[in-house]
Amino acid sequence: MSLESACRSLINEFKSRPTVRAGSLITTVFGDVIAPRGGVVWLGSLIQAMAEFGISERLVRTSVFRLAKDGWLQSQQLGRRSYYSLTEEGHERFEQATHRIYAEPSSEWDGTWCLVLLSGLDSANKDLVRKEAAWIGFGAMSANVLAHPVPDMADLDVTLRRLGLADEVVVMSAQTIRSDAAMRRLARSGWNLDDIDARYENFVKMFRPVLAQLRKTAVVKPKTAFLLRTMLIQEYRKVLLRDPQLPGGLLPANWHGLASYQLCRNVYLGLQQAADEYVSSLMETADGPLPPPNKSLSSRFGGLDTQQARS
Repeated sequence: MSLESACRSLINEFKSRPTVRAGSLITTVFGDVIAPRGGVVWLGSLIQAMAEFGISERLVRTSVFRLAKDGWLQSQQLGRRSYYSLTEEGHERFEQATHRIYAEPSSEWDGTWCLVLLSGLDSANKDLVRKEAAWIGFGAMSANVLAHPVPDMADLDVTLRRLGLADEVVVMSAQTIRSDAAMRRLARSGWNLDDIDARYENFVKMFRPVLAQLRKTAVVKPKTAFLLRTMLIQEYRKVLLRDPQLPGGLLPANWHGLASYQLCRNVYLGLQQAADEYVSSLMETADGPLPPPNKSLSSRFGGLDTQQARS
């Protein structure tokens, strides 16, 4: 199997799925490619890029319209061309997701928990906070208590502020005194770790052959690199954003999350340069090609530039 045939296999599998979520794939491309390169893109560029995944122009237009309606994107019309960029809310959400997707998994933990108390909220706002807090990794310990051992407090602050509930929710810290086994059982009940682990295992099986072929390939074609990198982040993102990213001491034995992170990092590193060449040739703004990536891209996966120098 060559790298190109591995790419075709992944694309064909994606096309064969009963429901192709075009909006999800467009979100992946926005977060992985467009956001770190100015955040604005011509709709025609997206249509060309999505065609490689079997997504029609009509479906791209419909999906982008829905993302705009949901407050993620905004459009600007210049002549006959439409250009899309992230809204302020969309930018905040992408920043939260980007930090989680490309960050190294948590390892050390001092036993401290962050608790979010919902008892002062009405039922509708409780449901809203549970949903949004789950997106940044918080689990429900009871009807009125959400918890996370190593949360990103900035993400929590942004979430509560965006919901208009920053002054209505009590946030506290608590310390684990003993019973490590009980803590692991609590983690299993608060988060669906077995399902997440199975998804990580499937991700490893899906992309391990890609890494093997990548290591045998001297020159990666830019188009192939872009397609593979997009599929890589699409599939990793789908699992990672379900993962509360608990410290190792709370995870089941033989957890596949770390292996998935290492695999994703290594494949991404091998595809990065060629994929960026294709992006520069394909994606346009009103002023020409997308600008060069900002510093946020080079800091992904612990520092792509540093790892490139070591490899």
